[in-house]
Amino acid sequence: MTHDAGHRPARSRARLTAHRGLRLALAVALAAAVGAACSAPAPGRPAPAVYYLALGDSLSRGVQPDAAGTSVETPQGYPDLVYAQLRRAHPTLRLVQLGCPGETTETMMHGGICRYPGGSQLAAAATFLRDHRGHVLLVTIDIGANDPEVCGSQQGLAKLASCLRRIPGTATRLVTILGRLRAAAGPRVRIVGMSYYLPDLAQWRDGTLGHAVAWVSERLAVAFTGLLDQAYAQAGAGVANVFGAFDTTDFGHPVTIPGIGSLPRNVARICEWTWECAPPPRGPNQHANPAGYRVIANAILKVAGVSRRTG
Repeated sequence: MTHDAGHRPARSRARLTAHRGLRLALAVALAAAVGAACSAPAPGRPAPAVYYLALGDSLSRGVQPDAAGTSVETPQGYPDLVYAQLRRAHPTLRLVQLGCPGETTETMMHGGICRYPGGSQLAAAATFLRDHRGHVLLVTIDIGANDPEVCGSQQGLAKLASCLRRIPGTATRLVTILGRLRAAAGPRVRIVGMSYYLPDLAQWRDGTLGHAVAWVSERLAVAFTGLLDQAYAQAGAGVANVFGAFDTTDFGHPVTIPGIGSLPRNVARICEWTWECAPPPRGPNQHANPAGYRVIANAILKVAGVSRRTG
């Protein structure tokens, strides 16, 4: 039997239709695979590093007395605690510490204690901020407590008058320091300064004269803290209220300290959170202990916008 050349048997037509359907399905699958490959995200580059820059004096280095009574840098300072907290939300965060034990506002500007490539801590900080502009998350600074050197070398009421004369110069230099940091960092970088606790309150334990020294020191500290606050505000920086966190003005609400007895709350805070009331060889030492550094860190984190406490 012969067939017309223009027609195929039903079985052949069915087979041809099946082949066309298979080719179409393969073409659709191939197109989908190619499309998916083209739309899949390329392997991402590692997230760029961001930085926390810690500036200042010995507190910015976590200085504490060792077993022999020597003041040494430790990894328990407030920058270490702030860094650990911030890094939870910023895994690529890096801590850069440029602080210098013993630094004053004058040496921070001009050098003279620690060595820096640019000659001073301020110059090194400004260079770092310019080189990493857009990648700095936070700058913290504590500076000024070492300025009235006579306050650290003499005891009693006589030194306090000299301290009072030195306060305005400290504030003026701080304004200059903060202005240079802001110019180098740019307007969006968070800069947080801090007020100080008052180690002189520990002299309360020395009887009537010690009471007088503590009272007068507290009044001077209030004035000094006010000038620091103004300087930070002028630079658009936040201020961690360490002065308040240590209850510096509270001569009431007595607290009993084991081995010492009942003390005004502000004096008790110094004994609890610094080495000032510790027995030799570690004490007396004005630096914060681990508990005190946690108090400072929490005050800074509050201003920096991180509310969770470090413990």
